[in-house]
Amino acid sequence: MPTLILTVAAVGGFVVALIVAMEIGRRMGRIAFTASDATTRPAGLAAVEAVAFGLLGLLLAFTFSGAAARLDARRAQIVDEANAIGTAWLRLDVLPSAAQPMLRDAFRRYTDSRVALYRTFSESGREAARAEYARSAGLQKEIWAAAIAACREAPSTAVVVLPAINAMFDIASTRFAAARMHPPLVVYLVLAVISLVCGFLVGYEMGATAAPSRAHMLVLAAILSFTFYVILDFEYPRLGIIRIDDFDRLIADVRASMV
Repeated sequence: MPTLILTVAAVGGFVVALIVAMEIGRRMGRIAFTASDATTRPAGLAAVEAVAFGLLGLLLAFTFSGAAARLDARRAQIVDEANAIGTAWLRLDVLPSAAQPMLRDAFRRYTDSRVALYRTFSESGREAARAEYARSAGLQKEIWAAAIAACREAPSTAVVVLPAINAMFDIASTRFAAARMHPPLVVYLVLAVISLVCGFLVGYEMGATAAPSRAHMLVLAAILSFTFYVILDFEYPRLGIIRIDDFDRLIADVRASMV
């Protein structure tokens, strides 16, 4: 919740910055456009506007598309992890009976930790999530050591059990990397700067009239700011309104089947 509040506050600040940029542009436009020549546009202004707005639209399109694609990839990875844990759990059946109870208990604790990891991140933040991730990593070592010991007693089971456990660990690492995969900060800075420049140019054009349309200024600022907010929500789907928490239920369902 604190992160959501900060994000909304940042977007609200961006709305204000855009309106200020348009107002500055309008006042400079009023100075540039004389009363006797108010309809004459400065040479090259149309080309500058075309480049600025074209570049803004291109960057917004790529950033929005990339953020949506990463959101879909994270959802797919949750499905992959649920399948990997379920498969590894089923393959424990081929191990010697004496080795299974300890491994099954470790699997239950590991799955609980995986569910708790992302719930903790959504509710308590990064520090608590790091502690839970460390617990998951420790359980991975415990499971691997127990699986190796069990496979030594029945070597023929190694080709069935160990690859499944390894895949279960790999998808956990993949999800951890995906959660940290975002565009560089400079991309957002460039988008913000170009947006402010476009706002300035819009205000400059409004300087040709004595009474600018405040409604149009507010609409433009709201549209650009809301687009930025949606992009950020796509990039951080556990901190805003757009969520992937419901997909975590898939892993919780796998845990419920571990009887």
